[in-house]
Amino acid sequence: MITNVSLITVYCVDQDAAKDFYVVVLGFEPRTDITMGEGFRWITVGHPSQPELEVTLMTPGPPLDAEAADFVRRQLEKGQMGGLGLQVDDCRKTYEELSAKGVTFLQEPSDRPYGVEAVMRDNSGNWLVLVQPKDFQPADFAGGDQRSNFAGGDQRGNFAGGDQRGNFA
Repeated sequence: MITNVSLITVYCVDQDAAKDFYVVVLGFEPRTDITMGEGFRWITVGHPSQPELEVTLMTPGPPLDAEAADFVRRQLEKGQMGGLGLQVDDCRKTYEELSAKGVTFLQEPSDRPYGVEAVMRDNSGNWLVLVQPKDFQPADFAGGDQRSNFAGGDQRGNFAGGDQRGNFA
């Protein structure tokens, strides 16, 4: 019987930089950092309030074949990889705090039928969505376009110029 989700993978281009971002900038805690076999490094981080869930920070490589790993690398470089949804208690405050730390946001906090949402990038190019949830009903979505409008880009996240990987200072 499956009892919970315990491990998810977020691809990154530099494991040390990704670990620093998730730990220093986002407040996650380091969990595992070991080297196994032929230089394969297993790094996990997790949120302090979720001991049962770990995020693996993995560079594109085995078990992906070379073509798939190259595709993931290219998507990261373009800033077109999905990442995590992160629940927050105050989206606007968290947006201000993370902006002050140099985090790149694609969408400022916006009211949605399901809560307040902001979209950011980690330092590898993954999209991270901050959500301050609220109770909603399916009817709250009736009529109107609820898609996110990313500042400076179209609905697919295409941007003109600039670093799209979410590098922070």
